[in-house]
Amino acid sequence: MSAMYKDDQDDWMTVCLKYLLFVFNVLFWVGGAAVMGVGIWTLIDKSDYLSLLASSTFAVSAYILILAGALVMVTGFLGCCAVIREQRSCLSTYFCCLLLIFLIELVAGVLAYVYYQRLSEELKQHLNETMTENYAQPGKEAITLAVDRLQQDFKCCGSNNSFDWLHSVYMTSAVSEGRVVPDSCCKTITTLCGRRDHPSNIYKTEGGCITKLEQFLADHLLIIGAVGIGVACLQLAGAMLTACFIYLLYKEEEEDFSAV
Repeated sequence: MSAMYKDDQDDWMTVCLKYLLFVFNVLFWVGGAAVMGVGIWTLIDKSDYLSLLASSTFAVSAYILILAGALVMVTGFLGCCAVIREQRSCLSTYFCCLLLIFLIELVAGVLAYVYYQRLSEELKQHLNETMTENYAQPGKEAITLAVDRLQQDFKCCGSNNSFDWLHSVYMTSAVSEGRVVPDSCCKTITTLCGRRDHPSNIYKTEGGCITKLEQFLADHLLIIGAVGIGVACLQLAGAMLTACFIYLLYKEEEEDFSAV
């Protein structure tokens, strides 16, 4: 009697775990789409700014999220199939995939967090040099476009303030045609409007573009880190459920073999 009760209990647990894992995989697939979406959004939204950064850590974190998101979607679909068919070999492969993606997303989250810690220092050391030495120079069109967009989008002028431009390669050359700041510093852009740096004409944002860009990147990095680590923890829970399901299936197979 007790053996029969135990068998019924094991069967009930197996069915519950099966449906729980199926629901988990559907949510897992949706989470994968969200992770990939965050990665794509990070690269597309004001992606011009990436050329102003000294390191590629920010972009690498986003690419890792896109890769992880794609793997999550594929794995979630395979997981549903493995759960429905109740094959231990497929479930074991699914379990290994979960752990692999867990590590990938954890790496993305840690990279984002580490880069967030040294973001301010990098921008202070690198942004002013990039803007003053490369703006409007031959072969530096991407940086020129990025600086112009940065100043217009964030309504700022110069890395720290508008006076940074006084010592730039572009402003000290004849090509500037008497400008003291680029035209993108102007509140209303017209040709040669950068000749006049009065506050009524150009942006005088406190802290300059460094403060604005740092806040923008920090917000994105926090989202990358939160999504990466959050989904990674969800996957760890899924891996534990899968391990329990595999164990129950193994017990059932052993009992069926013993009965024969």
